[in-house]
Amino acid sequence: MSAATQQNASLKGGEWLIRETNPIDVFIPEDFNEEQKMVMDMCEQFLDTEVYPMLDRIDKLEPGLMPSLLEKAGEQGLLSTSFPEEYGGLGKDFITSTIVNEGLGGGHSFSVAIAAHTGIGSLPILYFGTEEQKRKYIPKLASGEWKGAYGLTEPNSGSDALGAKTSAKLSDDGKHYMLNGQKCWITNGGFADVYTVFAKIDGDKFTAFIVERGFEGFTQGPEEHKMGIKGSSTVQLYFQDCKVPVENVLGEIGKGHVIAFNILNIGRLKLCAAALGGSKRAATTSIQYAATREQFKMPIAKFGAIKHKLAEMAIRIWVGESALYRAAKSIDQKESELLAAGDPFAKALLGAAEEYAIECAMLKVFGSEMLDFVVDEGVQVHGGNGYSDEYLISRAYRDSRINRIYEGTNEINRLLTVDMVLKRAMKGNLDLMGPAMAVQKELMSIPEFGNEDETLFAKERKYIANFKKAILMTAGAAVQKLMMQLEKEQEVLMNIADMAIEIYHSESALLRVMKLVDQKGEASVGAEIDMMRTYIYDAADKINKAGKDALNSFAEGDELRMMHIGLKRFTKVDPFNTKEARRRISAKLLEANKYCF
Repeated sequence: MSAATQQNASLKGGEWLIRETNPIDVFIPEDFNEEQKMVMDMCEQFLDTEVYPMLDRIDKLEPGLMPSLLEKAGEQGLLSTSFPEEYGGLGKDFITSTIVNEGLGGGHSFSVAIAAHTGIGSLPILYFGTEEQKRKYIPKLASGEWKGAYGLTEPNSGSDALGAKTSAKLSDDGKHYMLNGQKCWITNGGFADVYTVFAKIDGDKFTAFIVERGFEGFTQGPEEHKMGIKGSSTVQLYFQDCKVPVENVLGEIGKGHVIAFNILNIGRLKLCAAALGGSKRAATTSIQYAATREQFKMPIAKFGAIKHKLAEMAIRIWVGESALYRAAKSIDQKESELLAAGDPFAKALLGAAEEYAIECAMLKVFGSEMLDFVVDEGVQVHGGNGYSDEYLISRAYRDSRINRIYEGTNEINRLLTVDMVLKRAMKGNLDLMGPAMAVQKELMSIPEFGNEDETLFAKERKYIANFKKAILMTAGAAVQKLMMQLEKEQEVLMNIADMAIEIYHSESALLRVMKLVDQKGEASVGAEIDMMRTYIYDAADKINKAGKDALNSFAEGDELRMMHIGLKRFTKVDPFNTKEARRRISAKLLEANKYCF
């Protein structure tokens, strides 16, 4: 590996804003090895044979059905992909565990149950438990014999997790903590055997506890009636002098926030993976319907308006997938670096996920909004039938909506994206000041013309570089102008986050295409080039709009005019016939009769 390649291979979280990434260093789905392809096939077969025939029964919350499906998944190793072998797991890498989340992501309520079990239901114990706790709980969670759940949210503390009221007090004999309070919206809560529950010891020390079903003083409420994911068990948990043995404190007393927030980083990326799996299935459903539904004596798939919808679904899915596996590779690589440096398994993966927490937050936003777009347009393609429960797309539509709310609302994740970038810059971990000053200097200079790079994708690479200048200019001006008030200007932060999300995903699409052309040649990836170019063309306008909205909020006069000129310069793209590009993409989809990229 060359020095340049090695240097690019370990870009820090958020560093893509100021550095170019080498296409050689990104992981793309076309790089899956044979085992990873088999894992994906196994997940999809599991949904087709075990889950889809049961969807109506699952949605009716048939007693025992969901636990039995989780046990079947456990028998096939689908619960324990990334758990270490010493605790009954398969010990696979982070990319493979991401593939499992994608492969099972189209399973409606089942996908929610399995993601909660393997993620927030098991990982706190795996990463923060003592050796005794791990040996007691993880093998049973890995096999599916025991089911896991996670109790953080309370009626009056959703996004404000640290505002929890559930309390814990040491018993007089010092052997138990007595928990009092309630938790709500607990996925798998109705049948789980093991719960990670957060409470405040003596009113202030936010701490995690391992609570087992059957502990004295622990009860649950009835199943919630929800808009979607109806087959996912969701209950309230009640603690009335619930006796939790002192050895069931998880992690350090007073450090519960470390567990809660670190687990969320991985959960956000995995949610994006599940949304990707759901999007591909919903797109296929819509493609197949459009090919068979006739109006005016021809399939509706032949109409330009429908072709546009199908192509746009594919574009967003393909771009989201490109960003997801790029970030998964970054985490996987960082984990390997930390392991090589001597960090234990749990610390290495958590450290890697924390390094790329910015990317995880952006993926969560993009992935959940991508799925919402795909199912919404899917209902539209189905017309009146899309509103009927007889058609699968209506269930997909209802089930999708929750994704923009849990694992941190999309608003919270947008705010976090910018907050984390700025904090890293202030700590000196991310040199934003130098590049931001360079952009300000460029604004005052005459644009350079001539000596245009004529190599393939030189134009797109320049677009991405300019998009980055647009966000550096906008964010830099916001920091200078608003200073400490910036954190209160949530609208401005959301605008900057939207710019960042568009840029990261545009660059991910370009990197994937560049790598594919190196592997296969330009002629064989025409549809992928069309998807990348269409996405970047549209992203330019979105970045421009978000930038203008931000600048208009705090700048004025000559300063505002100058920055508007800069923004226009940095988001300028050449004309591109997106209609014809989308028609070529939709032709591929209809020829395959499914999402095929």
